[in-house]
Amino acid sequence: MFELSEELTMVRDAARDFAERELKPRATKHDRQEHLDAEVLAKIAELGFWGLTVPEQYGGAGMGNLALSTVLEELNRGCAATGVTVSVHNSLLCAPILKWGSEEQKQRFLPKLASGEWIGAYCLTEPNSGSDAAALVTKAERDGDHYVLNGTKIWVTSGSMAGLALVYVRTNPDPKLPKAKGISAFLVETSTPGCRVGKKELKCGIRGSPATELVFENCRVPAANMLGALDKGFPIAMDTLDGGRIGIAAQSVGIAQACLEEAIAYAKVRVQFGKPIGHFQAIQHKIADMQVRIDAARMLVQKAAWLRDRGEPCGRQAAEAKLFASQAANFCADECLQIHGGAGYTDHFIAERLFRDARITEIYEGATDIQRLVIARAVMA
Repeated sequence: MFELSEELTMVRDAARDFAERELKPRATKHDRQEHLDAEVLAKIAELGFWGLTVPEQYGGAGMGNLALSTVLEELNRGCAATGVTVSVHNSLLCAPILKWGSEEQKQRFLPKLASGEWIGAYCLTEPNSGSDAAALVTKAERDGDHYVLNGTKIWVTSGSMAGLALVYVRTNPDPKLPKAKGISAFLVETSTPGCRVGKKELKCGIRGSPATELVFENCRVPAANMLGALDKGFPIAMDTLDGGRIGIAAQSVGIAQACLEEAIAYAKVRVQFGKPIGHFQAIQHKIADMQVRIDAARMLVQKAAWLRDRGEPCGRQAAEAKLFASQAANFCADECLQIHGGAGYTDHFIAERLFRDARITEIYEGATDIQRLVIARAVMA
């Protein structure tokens, strides 16, 4: 069902070549300096990956989620920090504008996003609303033809780089309403007065991708920047996260693939007891288990992306892909480090970075137990 077309094969090969030439040699540097090289961002623009899912009429490549997941796997195999930046940009900002935005909003925002002039960010999480996203308290109050935003968002991927952010706020504070009601979505240019970057997090992994606070202090945003209808923002957030979960599942497959490749390479050259350790059955079993999980995860990702491209419901399938692929990434990262032994615990080999990078995949875009909850509710309905 998911044999890649000639076009998708060409796109995958372009992403793979870029990852090999540009990302793998820079990945450790990105990790240590805690930001991506500007040259990498420019090359992503040249390849058209910032606007991969944006229609051609708005300056994009006009491809879908299957293409995006294929590209993301390759980018993340080279550098997970780069991969998550491209994933969030496409799936959490370009996609909701395309689906929920007015024609004026599409014409105003999508060309700058597709070209890479603006990098996108997604602002949902707050200090007291993580998995319980509907508990957000950042508010927006109407003032003429503007809304005034006040509050703080945290864990904003690309927060210090972003030119445009999709921000979820409470527009109806009525305590009698269910938490998920009364929330609206706004497209906020980060250069707007009253919007500033706050604290940057020092993270275990994916360090080249900055995660920051975005603080809103009497930030005046045009009412025309509301995405979708007033007080109807939460369904947008949940639908958008389905696409985001597919993106992070694809990231997980890419990280897992990198772990497998590093483990095989090391097992072929590390000699113990007079022979390469890859000759021992215990190591071979680890390699086999890694390969099976990667193949299964890739198929789950492709199925979810295929369904989303067809406009079919894919919430359960996205959760399945995210759940299994993120667990596979962590399994492969653990086995990769174990195969490397003590050497893998040092920064002489990239096994330790892959181990750190893999861990977040079970947390962001919906933690593992949230995916289980989504799946269980779907199959028990």
